[in-house]
Amino acid sequence: MDPVKPEEISHPPMDQLQGLEYCIDSNPPWGEAIALGFEHYILALGTAVMIPSFLVPMMGGDDGDKVRVVQTLLFIQGVNTLLQTLFGTRLPTVIGGSYAFMVPIISIINDSSLTRIEDPHLRFLSTMRAVQGAIIVASSVQIILGFSQIWSICSRFFSPVGMVPVIALTGFGLFNRGFPVVGNCVEIGIPMLILFVIFSQYLKNFQFRQFPVVERFAMLIAIIIVWAYAHILTASGAYKHRPHQTQVNCRTDMSNLISSAPWIKIPYPLQWGAPSFDAGHAFAMMAAVFVSLIESTGAFKAAARLASATPPPPHVLSRGIGWQGIGILLNGLFGTLSGSSVSIENVGLLGSTRVGSRRVIQISAGFMIFFSMLGKFGALFASIPFTIFAAVYCVLFGLVASVGLSFLQFTNMNSLRNLFITGVSLFLGLSIPEYFRDFAVKALHGPAHTNAGWFNDFLNTIFLSSPMVALMISVFLDNTLDYKDTARDRGLPWWAKFRTFKGDSRNEEFYTLPFNLNRFFPPS
Repeated sequence: MDPVKPEEISHPPMDQLQGLEYCIDSNPPWGEAIALGFEHYILALGTAVMIPSFLVPMMGGDDGDKVRVVQTLLFIQGVNTLLQTLFGTRLPTVIGGSYAFMVPIISIINDSSLTRIEDPHLRFLSTMRAVQGAIIVASSVQIILGFSQIWSICSRFFSPVGMVPVIALTGFGLFNRGFPVVGNCVEIGIPMLILFVIFSQYLKNFQFRQFPVVERFAMLIAIIIVWAYAHILTASGAYKHRPHQTQVNCRTDMSNLISSAPWIKIPYPLQWGAPSFDAGHAFAMMAAVFVSLIESTGAFKAAARLASATPPPPHVLSRGIGWQGIGILLNGLFGTLSGSSVSIENVGLLGSTRVGSRRVIQISAGFMIFFSMLGKFGALFASIPFTIFAAVYCVLFGLVASVGLSFLQFTNMNSLRNLFITGVSLFLGLSIPEYFRDFAVKALHGPAHTNAGWFNDFLNTIFLSSPMVALMISVFLDNTLDYKDTARDRGLPWWAKFRTFKGDSRNEEFYTLPFNLNRFFPPS
């Protein structure tokens, strides 16, 4: 037997992910790009419908209010996605609603000054205005950190070792939105999960006229099949005598979105009235804004890899955070009942379709804006049971998490120091938020439970986020534990060329602003 060559034993690290059909600045044909954009739009509906469906009834709102909030959230998602892809990081990322804002928003909903309002519609409007005011004030955190380039300075303390747990847990940390939700309606969740895996992986080489139609649109094809199957079950009366919660998770006619949606409705600023401001609410909301900043930082780095781009330089990353802060300000002005962050599921879809084109994401933003104004048509797609989306999340969140783990190739994983930092950060990044969740379920309040409500919300929001916990632990350990003599083990020599905009010639290709705007905002 011939001796084994070194290159047959190991695989050299690669700056850019291979195997993608279209990278960030290459575009599919227009027909394919429009179809892919529609696929990203359908995927973005999951979070856009789920957040208002959960929060609006708690506020006293009816189905009509829920539809308006869903439409507004979709409209702002489209606007924010265009802003981010044009002027922010320019990465192919959908900017959607964020679950990081749930704790402070629920705290506002349960505020005694609002709960004692007897009229449900008035309570809904008053609560919405309070949430708007808090989000408007809190958006200043990302605007200041981003446009002042403070976040650029902070990100210079990041190394591949420190960022692996952060990026990985942007996917792994969302495990409770995967199979636990699929289990709520296994008869449609399991088939969706199986079909998506079969279409996207086992049948990916099937081509129609030399076009990999099954791989490109695996999610769309699977959703159509399972959605039709779920509708047959609903129409046949399979859930007629089942518990209410089962019907909510399985039926295709429980959202009441289509009947409640207007034919045409254009969202506009301050449509719910003038926002109200409370210092405690705003301070708690700042924790959610900071969490979305961390989660988006990890997601931006994952998106860059899945778009076959180089890691975004600190200047570009900070610019993107600044524009995301503008997006959160728009969330507050329009009243979306949520802040913004990068949609992790849409980042995962880049890898599933092997298309990381910026144009595709911009087309999906157009669909969001268009269908948010045509209420009946948008509500039709938004009536897809959330269980179907949860099955897709099982694959896409895992794909994003694995992208985070791929950064280990630039580090020395034979180093006990690196093994310690990576393992402890990943474990505590999952374990601490799980403790906070379990505590809240049993005690009906978070572990932080003092007389200062804003302080409780601040801590509970911070420690419910897996990427946030991972960043605090991994970056601290990485910059304090034997950091002077371990630069090579940490992957810093590879990372160095991406720390400045002009450190790598490819950065200009991927991240230069359009319309020659770099003349006015020169990169650092």
